[in-house]
Amino acid sequence: MHPRTRRSQAVNKNTAMTSSSADDKTCGVCLGSVASGQGQAIFTAECSHSFHFTCIVRRGSRLCPVCNVQWNHLPFNVPTPSADIDPSNAFCGLSNYIPFSFSMFPTPVPQFPPVFTRVSQPTLPPEPHQFSDDEPLIAVTADPTSLASPVGLQKVTIKAVPERPAIAASESVSLFTVLVGLKAPSLSNDAGFAQRAPIDLVTVLDVSGSMFGSKLDLVKRAVNFVIDNLGPSDRLSVVSFATQARRMLPLRRMTENGREDAKRAVNALVASGGTNIVEGLKKGVRVLEERRHKNPVTSIIFLSDGNDTCNHSSVIPRGTDDVQQVETFPVHSFGFGSDHDPIAMHSISDASGGTFSFIESYEMVQDAFAGCIGGLLSVVTQDVLLMVRSASHGVEIQTIPSGRYAIPIDECEENERKTTLLDITCSYKDVMSKEIAQVEGDLVEIQRPISLSPSDMMVNLDVDRQKNRLRAAESIAEAQQMAETGNLIGARERTDLLATASAQAGDGLCMWLEADMKETERRMGNEQLYQQAGRAFALSGMSSHASQRATTRGKMVAGAKAPSESFSFGAATGSVAQSAAFGSVAQSAAFGAYATPNMANMVSKSQQLNKTEGNTPN
Repeated sequence: MHPRTRRSQAVNKNTAMTSSSADDKTCGVCLGSVASGQGQAIFTAECSHSFHFTCIVRRGSRLCPVCNVQWNHLPFNVPTPSADIDPSNAFCGLSNYIPFSFSMFPTPVPQFPPVFTRVSQPTLPPEPHQFSDDEPLIAVTADPTSLASPVGLQKVTIKAVPERPAIAASESVSLFTVLVGLKAPSLSNDAGFAQRAPIDLVTVLDVSGSMFGSKLDLVKRAVNFVIDNLGPSDRLSVVSFATQARRMLPLRRMTENGREDAKRAVNALVASGGTNIVEGLKKGVRVLEERRHKNPVTSIIFLSDGNDTCNHSSVIPRGTDDVQQVETFPVHSFGFGSDHDPIAMHSISDASGGTFSFIESYEMVQDAFAGCIGGLLSVVTQDVLLMVRSASHGVEIQTIPSGRYAIPIDECEENERKTTLLDITCSYKDVMSKEIAQVEGDLVEIQRPISLSPSDMMVNLDVDRQKNRLRAAESIAEAQQMAETGNLIGARERTDLLATASAQAGDGLCMWLEADMKETERRMGNEQLYQQAGRAFALSGMSSHASQRATTRGKMVAGAKAPSESFSFGAATGSVAQSAAFGSVAQSAAFGAYATPNMANMVSKSQQLNKTEGNTPN
């Protein structure tokens, strides 16, 4: 089931005026201070929210970015759209113009038009008709010492744990839980680029007028960090979009020369124009579809700070050729700031098998990108197929809550085995050797004594922990659906995990899940708060839980150390790849239950760079 794409109705003026005093002093576009005496003209809208004058001009919309109320009056005359702008959308392309000078007047503001100057765009060569000019791949030779085994790497391991170790022989249980987990082999620290799959990565970046200034500078810095951390076998392409979309760099290997060309393309980006999300994504997909050569791992990083101003909706209708194109490649989308469209961006990622992250603070964008590529640069297996079969007469598989992953169920013959519940096997492709590996899991068995001892009645904490994860995911999804209908009171009625066995034992994952639900509840405190940050926070959480992948959420970056002054999102556990899926939970300070070691290392590297360059986020 896919999340709904219907936007909530705009709140009325009375609702919009319930903002806190702290919100009244913050510009709803750039999140900067709108206190007087700072040398910037302030525009106070009919709904009582205040903004920098320049932010409203660049944004080019009559909808309040805080409460979605439509304004009847703007403090400037709208320039006549040029012939190349869609006449059905008078504001599409408004931010081609940036205010050069203007005067300040007391309320009411006379309708004197500001002086505008058009942003100069760099002269670029015409794009080719086909994006088949990608740079050829190079053969990657693994370290000979790592080829001791037939596939060159340790195998994927399977572990299955029953809810309880025993059931009385006379007892009939209608619902009994078995936890099945996979763990990928770890990348050694000195493996370099030889033991993980090289990637083809396309960055699709919003360069509309609202990205002008420090926002675009921070995004450029983040993409340059990505460039510096790709290997010579990895390839990168850069696509930018505003009113129109353009490929700025073909798929190039990140050799020394490739990095220089990539940084030159990124640093040449200029912010102006409207926001055409659909065209940006379609062009990014074209780069991957029309390439001649293919690396094993393919992904799109998509960042935008606003709504699509050039299409009726940035969500491509399902069943069309366009959506089938987008679904071909995972899109990891990043909602930048509080003015993006979280429903559209979550839908895009959900349809493609990617993740949706909510970057609430602009300074976090580099760390957010670092966490994402940390996961992309640690892929060692693909095409994983887990097969679970009933192994005893009377044992029936009723549900497999696997989140977003597909669950094809086939009828299998039942084998009579006395104490065996399940027979589990797994197949996957090793990305380096290209071989298909087969793994046989241990049979899942339970004891059937005549009478049970106290230890037989104890619930396995690994199973209880993951049941709590499912409960939390369902609670957040239900709360988001209620909030979309305006039922914020019902949305704040969440599941309590603290009474469960794993929580009582001090399990870190349960503490993280409880804090996660509490923060989601807080961001649904009122309609304005939900529209501004609660919706994006909830959807990024749903994306994370459904795929068991870490996402950036609000002011918390997956893999980053949690700040001591905030509530702790502190346990790293449970990831299918490269983290402890079973056993005691690691009490680390890494945010996110699904952050892999490579993600945490990459984010730490980004944070150290921030400190070295004196750009530590506030």
